[in-house]
Amino acid sequence: MAKADVEIRGRQYSIACAPGREQRLVTLSRQLDERVEAIARAVGEVGDDRLLLVAALALLDELDAASRGVAVAAAPELDRAAHALSDAAQRIEKLAARIEENT
Repeated sequence: MAKADVEIRGRQYSIACAPGREQRLVTLSRQLDERVEAIARAVGEVGDDRLLLVAALALLDELDAASRGVAVAAAPELDRAAHALSDAAQRIEKLAARIEENT
């Protein structure tokens, strides 16, 4: 088993992978890091876990749209998506605060 050393939001991770797939994982991790940083700029710092969750959901949404043959959001729609993500992040923060109060 081979491994790829990747970095997401300044943290280093060593990921096991099939031999020969190391560079692909490094490339994908850079794309993920760029996506997470863009979300952080759009919604603010809401914590790495939440940023990764939002990035994962956005990527799955794009994958789902692509698999159904729907065009991925165009540039003008990215602003709308960023606002939606910001609103979602604020709701998540409020829910997290309520959960913390009740525990």
